[in-house]
Amino acid sequence: MADTAKDKDVIDQEDVEVEEEETTTTTTTTKKTSQWHKTRTTKTSATTKTTTLTTPAKLYGKDLSEYDDVDVESLLAQLSPEEITILAKEVDPDDNFLPPDQRNSYECTKEATGPLNRKQLIEHINKQAIETPDQPEFEPFVQGKVRGKKWVPPPRDARDIEAEEQIAIDMGEEYEHALNDATQEEIIDLAAILGFHSMMNQDQYHASLLNKGQPVGLGWDGITKSTQQKLFPMDPPNNTDVEESIKRVKDDDSKLIDLNLNNIKNISDEKLEQLFAALPQNEHLEVLSLTNVGLTDKTALLLAAAIEKSKTLRVLNVETNFISPPVIVKLVQALLKCHTIEEFRASNQRSAVLGNKIEMEITDLVEKNSSLLRLGLHLEFNDARHRVAAHLQRNIDRIRKDLELRLQFRFFNNLHRKSTRIQ
Repeated sequence: MADTAKDKDVIDQEDVEVEEEETTTTTTTTKKTSQWHKTRTTKTSATTKTTTLTTPAKLYGKDLSEYDDVDVESLLAQLSPEEITILAKEVDPDDNFLPPDQRNSYECTKEATGPLNRKQLIEHINKQAIETPDQPEFEPFVQGKVRGKKWVPPPRDARDIEAEEQIAIDMGEEYEHALNDATQEEIIDLAAILGFHSMMNQDQYHASLLNKGQPVGLGWDGITKSTQQKLFPMDPPNNTDVEESIKRVKDDDSKLIDLNLNNIKNISDEKLEQLFAALPQNEHLEVLSLTNVGLTDKTALLLAAAIEKSKTLRVLNVETNFISPPVIVKLVQALLKCHTIEEFRASNQRSAVLGNKIEMEITDLVEKNSSLLRLGLHLEFNDARHRVAAHLQRNIDRIRKDLELRLQFRFFNNLHRKSTRIQ
């Protein structure tokens, strides 16, 4: 056993020496920087031994271990700007925190050759594009002839074909015969009953539901045709005499209950001022419509002052004018002093959006008003819309209950009078 151990040590020593010679030979031949491992396995009758040797890193055959303790920052501080630029072109730092202009080599640092003339540049580009000849086609164009390889769809899977064949529905000979002999109008009616809206236009669908018969000349080809628009005559111009109407308002004409001055363009501010000055003394006018008459903030403030003193006005419409949101607040505020106005409309002004502050002010004023039943204003925010709608509904319910109580009181009063007469 002792002889066997000695023989084993001798064999291992020889293997190590041979392996070192092979390592030296490989390094001299390749001349590359690497840290590589070479493994040699020696088998004997009793055991198996593995030996691994590691060589240091090298660059062009030179050992780099002597530069391990060198300070790179001090070396970079000794370089000139030109040398740093050359080094930056050779090295690309893999650092995502650096901006791209510092990671890549920038080659556009040069002086301008002259002032930029945009017109000459565009003319040069156009001239170059016109003078540059087109690339000749390898195969000339011939109408009806396919150039190149024609696309052929791939063959379908047999399983998909079998699945489609299984989906087919056998409706029986009776239904097949009925569908084959059906007219186009009957098929359209059947599609409408089954809810196939995309197979027909609106005229065909509604005609089928109302059983009016299909329109003449509209079959399946009528799907892409739009519905013919109905022509309505234009509204006649408003021929109301403004001066006479103002005079009747001043004279408190008992027959003048509804004054409509809508869409009259030539009403001057002086005439509007005269009208608003006569409103407080009038005791018969109930409806005043001033839509699209060019009301401004100046005249609207006069209207607000007239509303406060009005005694009989129930409906006021000032839509489609040039009233600003703060003045609309003034008008709504004037409704608190006029307890007779039930409907107020002031939408579609120059400012399409009132804003949150204005809407909240209008909401607070409406909630204090106990006589307003309808408000024509576009409120953008949900809170304002819900609060206004809830308050108007409460006003309507309260007035309805008061009316019911009055009717009941009159009914029992009349019944009591009749019973008294009978006695």
